[in-house]
Amino acid sequence: MAMLALTDDVILHLSIVNKLKLEGSMTDNALIITMASTQSTLPLDPSSMDTVIGVSKVHDFPAASLLAEIFRILKPDGNVIIHLTGLAVDLPSDNILSSLERKILVAGFLEPEASLQQPDTFTGVQSMQVKARKPSWNIGSSFSLKASKGLPKVQINDDMDLIDEDSLLTEEDLKKPQLPPVGDCEVGSTRKACKNCTCGRAEEEQKVEKLGLTMEQLDNPQSACGSCGLGDAFRCSTCPYKGLPAFKLGEKVSLSNNFLDADI
Repeated sequence: MAMLALTDDVILHLSIVNKLKLEGSMTDNALIITMASTQSTLPLDPSSMDTVIGVSKVHDFPAASLLAEIFRILKPDGNVIIHLTGLAVDLPSDNILSSLERKILVAGFLEPEASLQQPDTFTGVQSMQVKARKPSWNIGSSFSLKASKGLPKVQINDDMDLIDEDSLLTEEDLKKPQLPPVGDCEVGSTRKACKNCTCGRAEEEQKVEKLGLTMEQLDNPQSACGSCGLGDAFRCSTCPYKGLPAFKLGEKVSLSNNFLDADI
């Protein structure tokens, strides 16, 4: 069983390592790396260690980069133990443990177990540690998922009061919707103006109702300004009928053959 002990200190007492070793584990290949926080990478092959123990007097040990290296060198299902010692009693231990657990989970480890030891009576310092393990699968491994056959059964309680969905509809909901007419009021000569007419047909219909014109009269063309039937005072300045009597309502407006010929 291969084991690695890490510390950010210059030296590491072996008694601490022996105390933190997993119960019942036999170590035939133990390595110790000091000043681990200053190293960007660990000089070990991937998946080469069964257990990694980290010991520090700093509450924010280890850094995320060091945890990533620990994850790299650990074998699948390997164990990591982070032991913080020599912490002052007035430090918020719960916050330190929760922060360490969160960093270990983010690094990819599973099932972190935190424990807090009683502070020393004489020195007033306390120790805490978090254990976790690396997942048992390698990067790139795959496995099949068992799909359940059929849909899950839904059990209905007979005592439940079910509501008929049709009873939630009101009489207004059941009314058949009135679809708007296809097209618009510009289509067809006999179509009436829409309710919210904006093309001018509604105004024309109102004029027809007031004047009492017939359909035959409506078929006759009208001038562009619509003022020919109002008398000479209402004619346009360029109107060829200016100075002539007003036309009767509904009378067809037409020009004689020589009306526009030059007088000279």
